[in-house]
Parts: sequence; structure tokens; C-alpha cells
Amino acid sequence: MPRFGKVASTGLATIMLMACASMGTSQAQTASSAPADSPHTGARGVANPEIWPAYTYPVQNPPEAQARVASIVARMTLEEKIGQLVQADLCCVTPDEVREYNLGSVLNGGNSGPYGNDLAPAQDWLRLADEFWEASTDTSDGGVGVPIVWGTDAVHGHSNIIGATIFPHNIGLGAARDVDLIERIGRATAIEIRVTGQEWTFAPTVAVPQDFRWGRAYEGYSSDPAIVSSYVGAMVRGLEGGPGVRNMLDGPYVLASTKHFLADGGTDNGTDQGDSSVSEEELRDIHGAPYGPAIAEGVSTVMASFSSWQGVKMTGNHSLLTGVLKERMDFGGFTVSDWNAHGQVAGCTNESCPQALMAGIDMYMAPDTWRPIYNDLLARARSGEIPMARVDEAVTRILTVKERLGLLDAPRPSERYLSGRYDLLGAPEHRELAREAVRKSLVLLRNDGVLPLAPGGRLLVAGDGADDIARQSGGWTLSWQGTGLTNDLFPGATSIWAGLRDAVTAAGGSAELSPDGSFTQRPDAAVVVFGEEPYAEFQGDRATLALDNALTGPYATMRALREQGIPVVAVMITGRPLYVNEALNTADAFVVAWLPGSEGGGIADVLVGDAGRAPRYDFTGTLPAAWPITADMDDGTLFPLGYGLTYASAPSAWTDLPLVQVAEAGDSRVWFDAGVPAAAWSLTIADPSQPGSQTRITTVPAEAMEGRARISAVNHVVQEGARRFEIAGGSAAVSVSNLNPVDITRETNADILLLFTVKVDTAPQTLGVAMRGADGTLGVNPVALPANGRFVRYGLPLKCLRDKGIDMASVAAPFILSSEGRADLALAEVRLGMDAEQVLPCS
Repeated sequence: MPRFGKVASTGLATIMLMACASMGTSQAQTASSAPADSPHTGARGVANPEIWPAYTYPVQNPPEAQARVASIVARMTLEEKIGQLVQADLCCVTPDEVREYNLGSVLNGGNSGPYGNDLAPAQDWLRLADEFWEASTDTSDGGVGVPIVWGTDAVHGHSNIIGATIFPHNIGLGAARDVDLIERIGRATAIEIRVTGQEWTFAPTVAVPQDFRWGRAYEGYSSDPAIVSSYVGAMVRGLEGGPGVRNMLDGPYVLASTKHFLADGGTDNGTDQGDSSVSEEELRDIHGAPYGPAIAEGVSTVMASFSSWQGVKMTGNHSLLTGVLKERMDFGGFTVSDWNAHGQVAGCTNESCPQALMAGIDMYMAPDTWRPIYNDLLARARSGEIPMARVDEAVTRILTVKERLGLLDAPRPSERYLSGRYDLLGAPEHRELAREAVRKSLVLLRNDGVLPLAPGGRLLVAGDGADDIARQSGGWTLSWQGTGLTNDLFPGATSIWAGLRDAVTAAGGSAELSPDGSFTQRPDAAVVVFGEEPYAEFQGDRATLALDNALTGPYATMRALREQGIPVVAVMITGRPLYVNEALNTADAFVVAWLPGSEGGGIADVLVGDAGRAPRYDFTGTLPAAWPITADMDDGTLFPLGYGLTYASAPSAWTDLPLVQVAEAGDSRVWFDAGVPAAAWSLTIADPSQPGSQTRITTVPAEAMEGRARISAVNHVVQEGARRFEIAGGSAAVSVSNLNPVDITRETNADILLLFTVKVDTAPQTLGVAMRGADGTLGVNPVALPANGRFVRYGLPLKCLRDKGIDMASVAAPFILSSEGRADLALAEVRLGMDAEQVLPCS
């Protein structure tokens, strides 16, 4: 329970005294003195720790452990100490560099894997873990050889690994209202992580989403801080074993990380990495609430948020990171920043940010900027700008966690407990646990008596999401966004279709899969699976709480089936509550499946009855957040938080819900689609060598550049879904631009790609992909696109164009296709994303 008053001294405080014993008094005073943004100033973005609940961190570090850590710190060179503060991504670091720089940690980002292969087999993950360990423990140079720790985003199972169990995303678990289930999922996840040699997961996310337009809302258990708080301790306990466990690597445990501190789920308008303008009381009572249970379970690490509170970036907020988290809440583990988040702190860049360290960040997640961050911190520490006491405090915290983990004495990863037990990836008992989680997470919003389904009848399974395991798993699955994946990448998994088929055929019935709802034999009932496609941060942000228009096609399938007298069960795959009144009106039953993961059979367990058509399992899930009545939550609630029918619910007549027109809710980073620019955007063509030759393409057919260019419509996906440019010769530049420059710095930092879908029938002599800044700077990357006569979605890393001099905070024309010579090509789409069919090299 929280207590109010002075925080008691802990084992870490003793360690700090030992670590600083050899330093001068002035250094120690400098490290502990209050910063300029004193919490008593009342300034915006400055917290007052005295109004926050105080806790006692329960992890006890024995005197011998404290002495050992202090001894290591005392023997380390400054270079070794700085190395411990830096975490590099697999994309951009080698074992030899880990050895040279004495790095403290590595991570695999959402799109990075061993040896450049994001879909590498499990064996390669373990092999690379050995290589990193061997490099970090090499003492041939006279160093202390502190073992490296590898962090991974195992946020719903060990979800980067092919064949692992994929559990429902957190929003579905929030619907289940089962604390014991959460702890068991944590334990199973830890076991599967240990198989491939990693020791640290960046989980659980303890965000309390308040605006479900936020693209990461499904990573939060609920909009209710009480529900989130009830789960946090259980998940941490499942992963770490509890505050009394030492030498975790001797058992089936890994380090946990609660994230993102603080209010990532409370940003204004649900903007990812945005600003939360809430009061400090709301910050404490809503978004701070889950951290108490995490600390009570001795969580080892806390990840700071990209986001801001009242205009101050969390990664640079001393009053929250140090004043509240470390001092008032007595957090005794170490803090880690998010992916290059330090670069967003005022006065910082990705390459230099001492402010983050002084604010309370202990480890910099500097995936591709680790070398300049290392060099910058080293230089500032040498000059005395960064007090040695602060460096030693951060190193001591990191080493204390590594000592508790048992990492300092553990053998190479492949020789540890559970390592190489590949039979535990997707083990039957883990899949059954995930299937149980799916059953418990389902929420029934409507049932006119069609459910449960008769197992011995004829069942039609329709909808574009019925046989798509990647879609039912969502983002953070094998890849960052979870896109571009096929069912063969999920060995042992079960799609929703396969689960339903198995359930009805086992009882002597028949099942037919038909995405468009056509059938060869009239079914007794139909299940139509529809909903969101996979997404993660950036790509998931939405303008309104409406399903993308492009994903509403199954509504017509439902209508057509009902008009034929066939009962329809709608199963919605979604990471958030959305306005889908038309589907609710059209179906005879409506089930929210959230993002169930790899075990689609759990849906059939509840939907399909026994031989007597009695339920085999009842609906027990309830809404973890309110369901909107329109696409604007301000218009009110259709179903409140906690709502959910069961088979025992009294039947009631359905009153059709109102239908409202909604604006396209899709990604605001789509600038040109189906041959048409987005609102406020323009498609133009010009001869760069002739000022004033620019022609804006509003209707087709059209001519430009004194007749040297002819523009017409061609089909792609939809009728006239692309624009064809026939260029007779000379220079030409096809541009997608906006009068108001766009800021894409966050997307650039996140390794997002500039995507464009183009068909080349005649390749020009030279071709380049370019971007123009608002200041007129032009960055061009030469490309070679084959004249293969088919549409291909190409991708170019935004960082490539940034490195060519573009100010990504102010981009006027984010896409220019420049050519020289005769050309014939068609453009269908320009947007940001990660799902390129071919990634172009940066030359």
C-alpha cells in the first residue's frame, strides 16, 4: 500500500554511498542538488513530488551484492562506465563494436533481427546472443567485462520469433478481467524469451489510454486506471518471479520494464509522442496509478515516454524521473529512454543530450546513434560538465539490476536454463493458455438468438479477416507494424476460420470459407470476420473513431446474407472501440474479438455450442473502455465500460442505431491514393530547367510542359486508380506537395519509409526520388526501377533524404519523382509506412 511521508533508505542508497566513497564531496553534492526546474516553482511541466504517494522498493540487495557492484564500479574506466549507459540496436552494431565500446545493452527494434533478418529462425537469435555475450565479457584489454543485456519487445508473447505463442494484445486481456491469467501469461512469455537467449522484455505497457484515436491504445489494458493497476503487479510477477527472486537466470525469468513513464496514454487528441496537458492530479491519479503496483513487485526497469507533460518531454523531466519516480516512489531499478527519444528533449539532438542523463535517464536507447551519444557523454564526463557522481549512480543502478538478474555470473546464453529448448516456443500448454485468454477476452454486444452455433450444421465463414493470422495478431508481431506477413510464418497457429472449421467438422458439420460471402451450398449460418488491419505507433493514429472506409466492404456481405435469410454473426478484429453501427445493425450477433493472436480456436470455443447447441464456454469478457455511439467520443457512449452480454442475458429487441456520415478515418500520412491527392495536397509536373512550367493535375487527360508530357488515368486496384505520365523527353519532375509544410521528424526518427507505388513501362535515362524542404533545399536519391510493366510499392528510408540535407521538420514536397529522357510510368500511391515490397538503397 502507498504511504505518505519521507521515503525510507534502501539497499540502493547504501550502494550509492559505496560507489561514491572515493569521490570528492563537491561531486556528490553536485549530483544530488536540485536542478533549475525545482518542483517547488509551480512551473508548467514541473511536478511536486510531495503530493504523490510514496512507496518502498521491496528488492533487498545483500551486503555482499552491494559490495560487489561497488567494487566493479570502482575498477571501471570512464570509457567502460559510459558504455554501460548506452543501448544499441541490432541494425547498427556488431559484437566487435560491443567489445570495443563496452556497451551495456543491445535491443532488437521492431524491424531488426539477427544478421539483418527480421524473420530469422530462433537458432540465429540464440547464436547472436552468444556472440554479444562473448564480446562483452572479453577482458583481454584489461577491462572488467560486464555482460551485456539484450532487450526485446515481447509485448504479447515472444512475438518477434517465428513459431512463438502470440497472446491477445493487452486491450483484449483487459476485457478478460482475470489477474491470475495475466501472471500465467507473463510466466509463459518469460519461458519462451529464455529459449532464444534474451533476458529483458520491454513490457508490460501500463498506459491508461484516454483517447482511442491513439495508435498504441491496444497496448493498454483499459481506460480505467484501477483495471490497469490490478494487472501490472501480476504481469511483472509472472515475468520476474517477484521481488524476492535473485539470480533470475537460474529460473524461468526475465527482466520486466513498465512503460511509458508517464501519460503516454493521455496525450491531447491521442497523438502519439504528443503532449499531455492534464493537471498534475490527473497525471498522478490516472497515469501514475499503475506504477505503485509495479514498484511493489520490484520491477527492474522503467522506460520513459516519448511524450510530454505540459510541454516538457518526459525524457528530460527531472521532477518526474528523479523527484517522483526515483525519490518519492523509491524506484530502485534503472530507467531507459525510448527509441532516440532523448533527441526530442529541448536543446538536444539524437547525437547529444546530457540533459536526459541529468534528468534521471540511466540508459540511452540510441539504436542508430549510439556511437555519437557515447562519444558525447564521454567528452562531457571528462570535462566535468557531467558530474562523475551522476555517471556512477546510473552505472550502479544498471549493474545492481544485472547482479540481481544473475547476469554477472551466468554462462553464455546458450548454456543457461531453458536455452535452446525450441520445443517450448509455441508449446502446447502455452497455446492452450493463449486460447483460454482468447475465450475470456471476447465481448458479446448483440445476440438475437443465433449464438451459440449448432456444431453439426453447415457454416459459412466470410469476411477478409477470417483466414489471416497476422491480421488477428495485430502490430508488434514478427515485424514492427505486423504487416506483410502470411500464414506460413505462423507455424502451429490457428486462424479464426480454421478454429471454426475444426469445431463444426468435429461434430459432423461442414464449413466453407468464402471471403466475399458466396457459397456452393446454402449455409445454416454465417460468421463474417472484419475489422482493422495491423498497425503500431505512427501508422495507428487516427483522426476519428471510425473503421477505415476501405475496410467496411464486409458490411455489404452481411446485408446480402441476411437478405437471403441466413443468420449472420459479426466477429470484429480491432485494437480499439470504433463506430461500426452499420455492422451492429446488420448482424444478428456481434462479437468483439480484439486482437486475439495466434490461437483463433478460442473464438470457436465460445461461438460454437455442443451437440445440443448448449454453450461449451460462456462469454465472460466486458468492455475495457467505453464504445462510441458515433466516430466522435464527445457525442456520447453506446456501450459503457464494463458492458458485455452472456448467454444468460435476457433477450431484448434490437433498435437500429443511427448511421452518421464520417470523414475518412485513415492514416494522415497518406498523401496520394487511388490516383487522387489527399485534401490540401497537390499533384504537379514540371520541367525543373524551366521556371514557371509547373502544371497542377486536377483532371485528366491533360498535357503539360508544352506538350512533352501527357497525363491520363489508368486502373490500379480501382478504376482509374493511378495517373499515367507519358514524357517525350527532357527533364521532368512529378511532385506531391502541400502549401503548408509537414513535420515528419518523428517518423524519420522511427525509421519510417517513404512509400510510392509506381508502374514503369518505359524507364528514363535517369530517375531519382527527391524531397524538397520549405527552405528550397532539394535532396535527390538516384534509383533504378525496372520497366517491368507492373505496379510495385517501393520504399526509401526517410533518413536517406534527411541525410541529404532536408529539414524534416519543414517539408514542402515530400515526394518528387525526377526523370531525364523519354519515360512512361504510372503513379498510384504516395504515403509513409513500412510495408514496402522493395526497399530501395540509399545511394
